[in-house]
Amino acid sequence: METTDERPDPTIAGLLTWVAAPAALFIGMIGGISVFKAVYIDKRDLKCACMGGGSDVPLGFISLTENIMMVLMAIWMMVKAGLGL
Repeated sequence: METTDERPDPTIAGLLTWVAAPAALFIGMIGGISVFKAVYIDKRDLKCACMGGGSDVPLGFISLTENIMMVLMAIWMMVKAGLGL
């Protein structure tokens, strides 16, 4: 009869989740709030520096989406670590 060991992986990739998840949550929230304020409250246009500022990309929406995804990732990491999944 075989038994399965479902302990968390002790490799370096999962070792510092308790540091990475709150850091990602903090950075994502601060970034999201600042992008939301700049684009939707102050009505500023964000220009993509990597393209020389000449692109017509909705960078505000993209930046806000990136920050929201970072917050969701951090929450998932904390839930996963807390539940031992």
